[in-house]
Amino acid sequence: MSFRESMNEYKKQLTKGAIQEAYRGLMDYFNSLRLYFHKKYPDHSVSGSVYYGYMDMTYFSFSPKSIKRQKLKIAIVFVHDTFRFEVWLSATNKTIQTKYLKILRDSGWSKYHIASTTKGVDSILDHIIIANPDFGDLDTLTKQIERRTLEFITDVETFLSTQ
Repeated sequence: MSFRESMNEYKKQLTKGAIQEAYRGLMDYFNSLRLYFHKKYPDHSVSGSVYYGYMDMTYFSFSPKSIKRQKLKIAIVFVHDTFRFEVWLSATNKTIQTKYLKILRDSGWSKYHIASTTKGVDSILDHIIIANPDFGDLDTLTKQIERRTLEFITDVETFLSTQ
């Protein structure tokens, strides 16, 4: 599809109004999710804002001190095209990302998906936490995201403590 055709389709979809309503609702939910983590876990580092992306991914970081000290971070991510929530271990820069990617690969640890490259990829590890989110019950969704994110963090901290 050409750019012109894509823009015509975009305009057509926008005139229906559902995309704007859904996107605004998702961004409002993501902001409230970030605020929930910020208030509930004051000892963790939570990004000051949400990265909204280009309708590809939306995320914020949520990292305990043990992970942040190693120049790593945890990202809670909504991937738009697969319509799912993921949690990622990522780094503050490509040098740190490369270092930990090598550590994970060399260790043989296989609990979570390890990125195959650093080129065009922000994650070191990634894990699907909600494959089919129910936006009809946001409280339950928030609790699921919280529980599965904390499990991921515990596993990563345990792994890193042995390195």
